[in-house]
Amino acid sequence: MFSADDETNHLLETLIFTLNVIVGSNARDRLCISEAHFSAHTLAASIPLDAGSARPRIVACLERFQAHKEAEEIEAAGWMLTAIQERIAEKDLPEWEKMQAIADKAAQLLPEPRRSVH
Repeated sequence: MFSADDETNHLLETLIFTLNVIVGSNARDRLCISEAHFSAHTLAASIPLDAGSARPRIVACLERFQAHKEAEEIEAAGWMLTAIQERIAEKDLPEWEKMQAIADKAAQLLPEPRRSVH
């Protein structure tokens, strides 16, 4: 089991990797990431917390992340960013405020997603 410091370091490394994917993406790919990020937030919001824990939300996002990663789709970054944001939102990790600022900056780099009406 990871200590809180180990988890924080791993989460920060993943967050920085995800930020670099966003920064290194072209406009079309950023839009794909943005749309996945929006979908991930929509899904996460539909899943209740488990005794205050966002774990079910995080797991759902990570499952979608994994599917996109295996398919080598850029959308994986949007799902990972949301999973990270959900974990940071629990506010129980060392330096969570700093990680939240980085995650917020990463999200700000994404364009407004297109929202289709069905």
